[in-house]
Amino acid sequence: MNDPASKPPFDPSIQVSPDNPCPFLRGLVGEGFVDGGTVPIGKLSQTIANASGDKGLMKTVARVETRGIALIANGFGHILKSIFSGAQLDALRGGPLDKRGAGSRILGVDGKVNEDQIARLASFGRDYTDPNGGGTEPGINASEIQTYMRDNFKRAGSAARWYYRILMQFEWPILLKIMGKGEGENRYLAIADVRTLFNERKFPERITQRVVSQPVKPPSLILRVAGGLVAALLVFGVVALRFPDQFQPMLPGILGDLVAPPLPKLVEPQAAYWLEQNWALEDRHWFHHASQGTATFPVPYSWFMALEQPRLHFFAKPGMLHDSDHLQRFGFIPSPQTINTDDATLRRFGYANVYDKTKPVPARLWDPPVNWGTQAENVDGLPVGFARMTGVPDPATGQVGDDRIGLTCAACHTGQIHYKGIDIRFDGGPAMTDLRKLEVTTGLSIAYTLLVPGRFTRFADRVLGPSASGADRDALKQKLRTISTFLIDWEKTYAKTIDGKTRFNEKTKREEKQQDTEEGYGRLDALNRIGNQVFAQDMTLSGLSGFEKNLHAKDAPVSFPPIWTVPWLKFAQYDASIEQPLIRNAGEALGVTALLNLSDNTPKDTLFRSSMDIKNLNWIEDLLKGSAPYPKKQLSGLTSPKWPSDIFGDNAWKIDGERVKNGRKLYAQICVECHLGPVNDPVFDTEFPDQSIWSSSRWETIGKDKFLNEVQKSVKGMGTDPAQASVLQTRTVQVPGFLELDPTQKLNAWWSCNLPAISSTDMPYSVGLMVLVDIVSRKAMDDAKIDPKVQQAWWGERKNCPNPGPQPAEAKEPPPWYRARPLNGVWATAPYLHNGSVPSLYWMLSPAAERPKSFCMGGGRDYDPKQVGFAVVDGESCKTGQSHFSTRASDGTETFGNSNAGHSFDGTPGPGKDGTIGRVLKEQERYDLIEYLKTL
Repeated sequence: MNDPASKPPFDPSIQVSPDNPCPFLRGLVGEGFVDGGTVPIGKLSQTIANASGDKGLMKTVARVETRGIALIANGFGHILKSIFSGAQLDALRGGPLDKRGAGSRILGVDGKVNEDQIARLASFGRDYTDPNGGGTEPGINASEIQTYMRDNFKRAGSAARWYYRILMQFEWPILLKIMGKGEGENRYLAIADVRTLFNERKFPERITQRVVSQPVKPPSLILRVAGGLVAALLVFGVVALRFPDQFQPMLPGILGDLVAPPLPKLVEPQAAYWLEQNWALEDRHWFHHASQGTATFPVPYSWFMALEQPRLHFFAKPGMLHDSDHLQRFGFIPSPQTINTDDATLRRFGYANVYDKTKPVPARLWDPPVNWGTQAENVDGLPVGFARMTGVPDPATGQVGDDRIGLTCAACHTGQIHYKGIDIRFDGGPAMTDLRKLEVTTGLSIAYTLLVPGRFTRFADRVLGPSASGADRDALKQKLRTISTFLIDWEKTYAKTIDGKTRFNEKTKREEKQQDTEEGYGRLDALNRIGNQVFAQDMTLSGLSGFEKNLHAKDAPVSFPPIWTVPWLKFAQYDASIEQPLIRNAGEALGVTALLNLSDNTPKDTLFRSSMDIKNLNWIEDLLKGSAPYPKKQLSGLTSPKWPSDIFGDNAWKIDGERVKNGRKLYAQICVECHLGPVNDPVFDTEFPDQSIWSSSRWETIGKDKFLNEVQKSVKGMGTDPAQASVLQTRTVQVPGFLELDPTQKLNAWWSCNLPAISSTDMPYSVGLMVLVDIVSRKAMDDAKIDPKVQQAWWGERKNCPNPGPQPAEAKEPPPWYRARPLNGVWATAPYLHNGSVPSLYWMLSPAAERPKSFCMGGGRDYDPKQVGFAVVDGESCKTGQSHFSTRASDGTETFGNSNAGHSFDGTPGPGKDGTIGRVLKEQERYDLIEYLKTL
């Protein structure tokens, strides 16, 4: 049958079992190329490779891939039988290749063809010009096939399995490769050929001639076994790279490092709504995309937009790294390119909210006005928090370079919750993003661009244009390789340095080796990351060596704090560490990689120069704070989001007025000691005037305005995890003498801090960061030619000095401390405690010993309006890509930074009862208090 002359004419009498659901294999049987029963894998792989038309190495690859697929075609339990006997083509139904309704549904279980489903396939394609001169005909290309397969998977719903997406890559894309017409993106699969293949089990003549003209040689048993094993290993490796979400966690050590971290499946919302928070649409969109002057990503903007996702695709191009659908899987919120568009587009992104009751006044018309610069456009449709930095001068040379891409504060301080297909979004809330996964994915994307065949060519075409010269392409590759090498070397340096360092564990009272604590969705060790960036990586990038010793493990992750009300609080951070708002914001900008020159080999006037956008940082603060709360006794600027009962018709979201009354009384009894009275409940102020926040003595006049000096409590007394509070108390840094930081001299001179003498080269991290950010901020103002009077107004009267502790001073509150913020908008800030260790308010009001010790986050987890937060099951199994929070490591020891103890309602507070803050609440009382907290 392998001789063209001996090939019999097509014989429709050849029967094909309905238990062979693969259209291509049915064609091989129908044409008489292979038997309908058990076919040796060697013969099957050679036949399919012949049909592909590939030559040389590509043909060998096709054979190996086919071997791997054939080995598992009848199920993993039949692999040995497949190696020695072959694939059983009449027993594929029910095996791994059978998608059980999640595929095309063209072929029924009875073997009959459904013409309506062929028509459905055609509806995803369009008319193509036949390259063989046959006019136009309906067809479907690679991208259209991908859309078709995604729709198949969506149609299957809950009946689909995670591995069906893998199977889909070995059906229609293979038909396109073998039977398609045309080249490149114009290659298409003719619908007529598909219809013939299904109905008549017959290939186009060109395919038949490829097969009959090439002999099939039976391999030896040894080659069959060896080939089968090699194919199995190769397929496993390729599948792991192609589908990292499922396989990356299974891979050991360095293999796992080469595969993109798993991501949750993206679930498109039925609708989305941004809540009213006193910001006009133009203010909100500007905040989402206004640059702080950061270059968070290690490549220029145009390069980032040209990078592909670090995943392997056999029959289509991989998606782009910047695709909004891809970045949403890291937890980012989609954003429109511009607000100057139609209402339908705005509604799709949650704007033009039909539930809005008022139309907020734009910040430019506030009193005082916030005259921020030009509207920040988002021309490439990046998610909330991504900003383009244009006209970027190198801080050391002053030479203007490529535009850069960075994260702005909206990336970490913009939140959303999901409930039954609806997304509720709000500004200033904690993000549910995983920035570490994005860091790793970006680095792998660069590596894949350099190593995977074809990727650099496409990358260079996008960056330089398809007509770029070879020399320009070589130069681009060298620049990209330099960045890749630095990233790899830095990861190695970090790992080696941390491996040799210890930390003092406050809970165990002993030194132990440093190691990272997983941050995951919704958490980040911002404080240690800022120190690592400024005192280690920025120094290395400035040409200084030896300062990797300043690195510290990322072992104190915290939940992103809400930032509404923050401008009127004396201290914003959980550990009450920074009073001065410009230092707070500038330090954050440096931490997310504003470019910074710390070199002694550049002109003196460039030292401490940065890319930080000091104007935008000031405008962001003004946009958040609005007008002074006194004498009006109300907050303006960005207000906390209101409980969205208007949006949901679900009874679970309705507010029970009687419970609210009971809860208000409980709040007055239990919560006001630390959190003070609510800022937005006039009824509370009337019923409990002595406890009203607006009559509190904790409002402190600084300059012309009043700021709330929050209650600070000892970490020990609160019993909560001490890791974050200990960072600034214990971490030290070393700096080169030529920087002349001199924290004692400078901070005492500028702010009258009354600091004791501190070395100018070895110092506590806390004052080192304070003085360095102060110097860099003053340099940024001078470089921007800000008038000295304006500079003074921007600084205000709030000092850049270490926190003196609770005021008035109390001996029972020894350092370190955590501050207690007002609870407005608390419903939108789950999970709770500073380290995100408690999933809901229900568990926050429970005895600490009863709280779940582990749970999963990320992946669009539904919000629970009853418990207010996330309803979890202790020890639950995480879905693909979710992060697993646990108070204990796999060996049973406590995970550093992850304690969920403290702030416990389990008895009467008093001496020797660290962590106990109140009595045990009855179940009804918990829900009464929760109901009241919903209204704040």
